[in-house]
Amino acid sequence: MKDMPRQSVLIIEDDPGIRELMAYHLSREGYVVSEAERGDEGWQKARLGSVDLILLDLMLPGISGMDICRKLKGDPSTADIPIIMVTAKGAEVDIVAGLETGADDYLVKPFSPKVLVARVKSVLRRSQAPQIALAKPIEMEGLDIHPGRHEVRVDGKPVSLTHTEFQILHLLASRPGWVFTRYQIVDRVKGEDYPVTDRAVDVQIVGLRKKLGARGNYIETVRGVGYRFADPSPEEEA
Repeated sequence: MKDMPRQSVLIIEDDPGIRELMAYHLSREGYVVSEAERGDEGWQKARLGSVDLILLDLMLPGISGMDICRKLKGDPSTADIPIIMVTAKGAEVDIVAGLETGADDYLVKPFSPKVLVARVKSVLRRSQAPQIALAKPIEMEGLDIHPGRHEVRVDGKPVSLTHTEFQILHLLASRPGWVFTRYQIVDRVKGEDYPVTDRAVDVQIVGLRKKLGARGNYIETVRGVGYRFADPSPEEEA
């Protein structure tokens, strides 16, 4: 472990107390931590520095967290940097908006340092997992999923998904007709130690369906259980 380079985390947060708390606990875990108080400062540091993950507040002076996320995810040189939004806005509409902007995760204030560290570890672990890239492409009417290129096309047009959205879609589509509970989805996509609620999975599904448009109907809700991907096999109709 000592021979491996330490991973770097950029904290973009205007509250000095919260920024100091996050920096302290992440430094204790061995991360190289850099900080920015303003949105414009944080955006420049993310673009010019070597950053493995960003903790991003939404309410920032200079540039808002939402705008920073859009800029970074829209730039090929920074699009792969995972972003965890950290904010006091905990309403479902705010969570969906953040995830649709491209954030990889969402942490609501106030939070415990243990949860913060667990989220950072989980997102970094997922962003570096190579196994999904080895899977075969999935093709069906109007929807193409290419794991190696991390690419999804709906009716021939590319669709931008967050890392978590892509993982959930690939998981469901790789086993059409198979029902996954919410916690099975969490275990497969984020790891068994990920502290999450049922609602977090539901929010991801809402955002995913919206991005897929009419093809979002492929993702079916099994009431009281979880979700499945529609089985296109003709035997179902027989």
